[in-house]
Amino acid sequence: MDRMLAARLHVPSRTLRVEEVPRPRPGPDEVLVKVEAAGVCLSDVHLIDGTLSPVLLREDTVTLGHEVSGTVVETGAGVTRWTTGQRVVLHAGELRDGAPHTRGVDYDGGWAEYALSSAHALLPLPDTIPFELGAILPDAVSTPWGAITATGAVRPAEAVGVWGAGGLGVHAVQLLRAVGACPVIAVDPSTAARERALAVGADLALDPADPELRARVRTATGGAGLAAAFDFAGVPAVREQALSVLAPKGRLVLVGLTDKPLSVTNGTRFSYLQQRILGHYGSDMPVALLELLRLVQGGRVDFSASISGVLPLAQAARAVEMLEKKEGDPVRLILRP
Repeated sequence: MDRMLAARLHVPSRTLRVEEVPRPRPGPDEVLVKVEAAGVCLSDVHLIDGTLSPVLLREDTVTLGHEVSGTVVETGAGVTRWTTGQRVVLHAGELRDGAPHTRGVDYDGGWAEYALSSAHALLPLPDTIPFELGAILPDAVSTPWGAITATGAVRPAEAVGVWGAGGLGVHAVQLLRAVGACPVIAVDPSTAARERALAVGADLALDPADPELRARVRTATGGAGLAAAFDFAGVPAVREQALSVLAPKGRLVLVGLTDKPLSVTNGTRFSYLQQRILGHYGSDMPVALLELLRLVQGGRVDFSASISGVLPLAQAARAVEMLEKKEGDPVRLILRP
C-alpha cells in the first residue's frame, strides 16, 4: 500500500487534518516504522493553538507526534542493526545538519500509520513494555528525567519542589522519589493533580493559592527551603513563587515553555543567596531513554497509570480537545493507528 493516514498540521492556519498522504520510503541509513502508539502532548496542543511554532520546519505542514513506538517494517540502504518486526521506541528528535530537530515539530512525526527515523534515533523496546508505555518515555518521562538528573543535578535527601503535576510533573514526582529526593513537594491548583502527585510518591501537595504555602514549605524542609525547584507549568507567577521558597544556593529549573519575560523580584536577595536559574529542554535522548528503559524493565518505576486513554488516529483532533480542556484529567492520551 503506497498511501497512509496521517494527522497533519498546516502551520500558517493552525489547521489539523487527518488525511491520506504518500507512505514514506526509507532512504540510506533510515528505518520505516509501523506506528503502534503515539502520545498526545501539551506541546502538540500548543503547536495547534499557535503558542509554539516550529523553528526548523522546511515546509508549511508537518505530521505531529514526537512520542512514538512501533515495529520496524523496512530498512534503507546501509542499515544493518535493525530488522523487520523489531519492536522499537523512537527518539523525540535527532541531529540534522548539526542542529537538534524535534520529531513532529521540525520534521514529520508519528501521528501516522508509518514514521521514518534515522537508524541512529531509535532503541529496542523490550517485549515486557507495552507500546503505549514505551511511546511516552521519549518526552513525558525523559524530559523530567533529564531535568532532574542532568540540569538540576538532584542529590539524594535534597528537598525538591515540583510546580505543575500534569503530564510531565507527575512523572517528575515519581522520578524524584526514585533518586532519593526528600521531601518531594508538589504544587498544583488542581485537586485531582495534587491527589495524583500524592498517590505516586509526593510527601506533600500544595495549592499555589494557599496563603500558608511558604510557611508549609519551610516546615517541611526544617526551615531550610528547597534545594531545587522545577517549573513544569511555564507560568511567570510559578517561577516567582518557586524562587521565594528556594534555599541558599538553590536552583530553579525551567522546564515548562513560555514566551513571557522572566523576572526576579528581589535581585539583591537572589545574588546574596547565590541562587541559580537553569533552562532545560528535552534530554540527552540516547542516554536518558536507555536509562529509563532499564528502570522500567527492572521494575524500579511504573508509569502505566499515566496512560489515561487510547484513541484511534482518526480522532486526533478529539484527543487534542480532551487534553486542552482536561476532560477526565488526562496525563497522557495515546493515538493508535
